[in-house]
Amino acid sequence: MSFSVTFSFVNPPTRCPGKMAAEEQCSAPPRWRPISLTHVEYPAGDLIGKVLAYISLLPIAILVGFVTLIVFKRELHTISFFGGLILNEGLNWILKHILQEPRPCGGAHATLNTEYGMPSSHAQFIWFFVVYFFLFLYLRMHQTNNARCVELLWRHILSIILLSIALFVCYSRVYLLYHSGKQVLYGGVIGSVVAVVWFFITQELLTPLFPRIAAWPISEFFLVRDTSLIPNILWFEYTVTRSEARNRQRKLGTKVQ
Repeated sequence: MSFSVTFSFVNPPTRCPGKMAAEEQCSAPPRWRPISLTHVEYPAGDLIGKVLAYISLLPIAILVGFVTLIVFKRELHTISFFGGLILNEGLNWILKHILQEPRPCGGAHATLNTEYGMPSSHAQFIWFFVVYFFLFLYLRMHQTNNARCVELLWRHILSIILLSIALFVCYSRVYLLYHSGKQVLYGGVIGSVVAVVWFFITQELLTPLFPRIAAWPISEFFLVRDTSLIPNILWFEYTVTRSEARNRQRKLGTKVQ
């Protein structure tokens, strides 16, 4: 009879100095906070609240759309429109910190840009945008004598859509308890007044300067343009693009022959 004994030696685990330092640093984790610009809360299980929360993000989509238009179109009136939006937001921030009226107590939201709610920034933003767009549609894109009924109809339909969006955005802020009805009302009134004032400043003071600004060397370098004298820029771009495409197609056909 024979016996065999096997001994196994296991080295004790060694701790890497770098790992130890990392664990010591992680012993007190930092506080993480979401970016409240897009952090909109709604009651759990509330489908209407969820839809309204997404609707309340429309001002951010509008800002992204403006930046896209400015980058690709580089039109002075669009830049002026965007500048008015920024001034409107700055005015809202000043008014909030002057009035310092708190938000509704029933909200108890975890993240907020500011604890003040008067006036509502969403309401002030969306009504500035909608009212300015109304004036742009009916005064800037003035109706010519040969305007077709279809052209007039789409303006009215677009106006109704914009008005509905503004009302839904304002309602979402009250429903989600971010603002009281009074805060939303004052925000809408202030945004509308600022839109009217800024539109006429743009039309009467800035628009006459646009041709000079467009002629600056820096404007020519960045391809900044002025379309103030063109009543319907969409139709103009369509006809010019179609004409240029046909001319190039004829030249290409001639070369092939």
